[in-house]
Amino acid sequence: MSKKQDSVAVDERAQTLLKHLVEHYIDEGTPAASKVLAAQPGVEVSPATVRNIMGELESQGLVRSPHTSAGKIPTPAGLRFFVDSLLSRQPVNAMTVEQLQTQLNPDLAPKDLVSSASKLLSHLTRMTCVVLLPRQDSAVLRHIEFLPLAGQRALVILVLNDREVQNRVIHLEREYSETELTQAANFINREFGGQPLSELRELLLSSMQADKDRMDQLMQSALDLATRALDEGDAEAEDDRQVLVSGEAALLDLDASTENVRTLFEAFTRKNDILQLLDQCLRSDGIQLFIGQEAGDAVFDDVSIVTARYDGGGQVAGVLGVVGPTRMAYQTVIPVVDITARVLSAAMSAQQGGRG
Repeated sequence: MSKKQDSVAVDERAQTLLKHLVEHYIDEGTPAASKVLAAQPGVEVSPATVRNIMGELESQGLVRSPHTSAGKIPTPAGLRFFVDSLLSRQPVNAMTVEQLQTQLNPDLAPKDLVSSASKLLSHLTRMTCVVLLPRQDSAVLRHIEFLPLAGQRALVILVLNDREVQNRVIHLEREYSETELTQAANFINREFGGQPLSELRELLLSSMQADKDRMDQLMQSALDLATRALDEGDAEAEDDRQVLVSGEAALLDLDASTENVRTLFEAFTRKNDILQLLDQCLRSDGIQLFIGQEAGDAVFDDVSIVTARYDGGGQVAGVLGVVGPTRMAYQTVIPVVDITARVLSAAMSAQQGGRG
């Protein structure tokens, strides 16, 4: 799991106490006194001994005393040690898995499918969910149409991945008749249909260079129109890395100051901060967990973020995850994020596998 800390030497007795301390903190949100910890199952030492062990854990930076409280709470480093070394993940119940499989239906349009996953994950965890949408250049061109508009413009209708439809307006050097545009679209569909957008521009340019001396006017027009359509799409490149956010209201429940919560809301409105973090997660396999400052951005200092990549057709498509308090129930949240990513991956792969 990501951001694993350097090894800390903690003996078995101290680990047992730290585990009880973290579980108490997650459940209650309050410091645990030595007397409370000494009464936990499996702890066979006196409150005085517990205090001594807590002192050792504090010197290692794993626990601290908030304000003047006699009790202890875990530090972010203590939470990290708990997740890496002491956590027992709880299996996701069959009803939740069935709910995911039912609502993440491959028949949905890609954006609707990802949106459903975002809303469902937020509902299941009662936290704010963030999903990084697939890059547009991973989409496949299924069909293209050109319709004439006034003022030397044309409307381009792109059908991607069988289900997603995009409209773009392109500016032309001359006016084209409806017949010319139809013929150009037929040529592009015949020659380039089924190609990924990431490769299509290079194919178009290669064709224009290779056939420049012998291509007829139709081919020249068709290639020019298609290239312009893709160039117009470049202006929307930032939108190709859209972040869907669901359940923002859950941020109000965080254990953070009003000012920090306001800053978080602003970050989710701008989306740049979370976009950078999710792009980072896109390059790492498996569950990624960031506790407080591990995210590398002060705006996330009061939260924990759990993410997982999702795939489509055997390729990485995007990232989904939840943002919640550092005292989240990691043992249940991590498996739910994991299974949601897996079910979403299966649904997206089923979409692509059904194209024939």
